[in-house]
Amino acid sequence: MSMSRQVRSTIHLNKRPRWVLVMVPFVTIFLIFAYLFAPRSSSEGCFIFSSNGCGSFFQKPLFLLSRDLTDGEIASQAVIKEILRIPNIHSKNPKIAFMFMTPSSLPFEKLWDKFFSGHEDRFSVYVHASKESPTHVSPHFVGRDIRSDKVGWGKFSMIEAEKRLLGNALLDPDNEHFILLSDSCVPVHNFDYVYNYLIFTNLDKLKFLLYTNVCMFCSFVDPGPHGNGRYSEHMLPEVVKQDFRKGSQWFSLKRQHAIIVMADSLYHRKFKLFCRPNMNGRNCYSDEHYLQTFLHMKDPGAIANWSVTHVDWSEGKWHPRAYRAQDISFELLKNITSIDESTHVTSDSQRTIMTRPCLWNGLQRPCYLFARKFYPETLDKLINLFSNYAGA
Repeated sequence: MSMSRQVRSTIHLNKRPRWVLVMVPFVTIFLIFAYLFAPRSSSEGCFIFSSNGCGSFFQKPLFLLSRDLTDGEIASQAVIKEILRIPNIHSKNPKIAFMFMTPSSLPFEKLWDKFFSGHEDRFSVYVHASKESPTHVSPHFVGRDIRSDKVGWGKFSMIEAEKRLLGNALLDPDNEHFILLSDSCVPVHNFDYVYNYLIFTNLDKLKFLLYTNVCMFCSFVDPGPHGNGRYSEHMLPEVVKQDFRKGSQWFSLKRQHAIIVMADSLYHRKFKLFCRPNMNGRNCYSDEHYLQTFLHMKDPGAIANWSVTHVDWSEGKWHPRAYRAQDISFELLKNITSIDESTHVTSDSQRTIMTRPCLWNGLQRPCYLFARKFYPETLDKLINLFSNYAGA
């Protein structure tokens, strides 16, 4: 190299900020040590990069994504696997657990009282009131309040309230089916119809009367911004985007699946940390994704893939249609009870309409046993019409 080129090179190097030359080797060493000695337990956060976990700044390639589960997560997964493997043991007196999530008093207690009357040995009631203690007008609800906590719309506290209800309901060994209902839900069939629909199935090939083991709630793929657009790579490696599901919060679970939901800690933690409103520019709502994804991953064949609670989203708003007193008619309620197909519309630009029949024991049957959202002002009309529209 000529003397003039060496001089030019030296001058060029000297123009670089000295702090850059000093910091480069230190940053390199830091990143190497961070990779080699990164926490392997979920109980230790990736706090170096983000208060919410390992960020995209230092994301391992997909084929290297792995970590050791904590002792609690291993125990949780072992329990779930064993529960799904062992055949169900059924009660001689199977009951349905009706679990109400409400801010305070239930405006439709009188209607539910009419629904429950005469069937006291076949159901249990549980009420989670998140704002103030409810005042009950029906004897079926008196003494049925559980220890409650505050619930924020779209927050993970909704999942915690759901699990609180499930935990209390599971203490009764006769409860075989678990229905989550809101304060704006009403029944659209009589009790006998609902009980037989949820508890029993037809004779199988061996001609024995069996209990159906199907969970009735929505769990579908939505490629749009309100579906997979809410997914976060922070959920890796346990939850990949292909497994992320969306569906209605208002579920219907069998006892076996209610137990594995209570046993889960691994996916519970993932969604609590990484499916939240206003996180990384996304609004993720765990009540629409956690159970839907978890049960799809653990026992997809047990999902009927429609909710037994009707909600009208046809107005295309953030909230479903809410019925006023002037909306209530025999025709409206009969229309709801006659729907025998489940429809989902994706939130992407394609707006794909996915329709599938509601199959019960292989036969197409009406999908809905309950409906929402009804304003309290509709109570009197609903009570007057109940005996007519709620017939089997």
